Amino acid sequence: METNPEPNVAQIELAPNASLEFCLRLTRAYATLTRRLDNALSSVHGLSFGDFMILYYLGRAPGKRLRRVDLAERLGLTASGVTRSLLPLEKLGLVERQPDPRDARVGYALLSDAGQQLLDYALVSVQAIAQEATQTMSADQMDNLSTLLGQLAGIHLGNS
Repeated sequence: METNPEPNVAQIELAPNASLEFCLRLTRAYATLTRRLDNALSSVHGLSFGDFMILYYLGRAPGKRLRRVDLAERLGLTASGVTRSLLPLEKLGLVERQPDPRDARVGYALLSDAGQQLLDYALVSVQAIAQEATQTMSADQMDNLSTLLGQLAGIHLGNS
């Protein structure tokens, strides 16, 4: 008696999967919004959206500084990825390095006055795009979705 061979992968029809569809839509929404933010920030302020996020998180931090590992966590990057991202901002004078006097292994990224000024200008552009992107959503919908996205990203109040 002959056994049935396994079906050809090309012959398998993909069944709808709610989790997969959600993740694909989330990824597409992220890519679309990031592209819009990148275009606006680069053409008006000379920043990428990634650069903006660094300045934004530093601007919100106590003393306008964060340990590099904490900044990496907020950005979803590795420590070396943050270091690579900070280098151009340091060369431009937007961010400064600050050593910890008690622990040579710990380094801080500090938002400079020039960085704060650029962040203030860039916030106007980013807030306008964010307002446009969410104009059809109610405040409750945004709060609920924000909570869900935070859960997905493993964010809690201490690292948001």
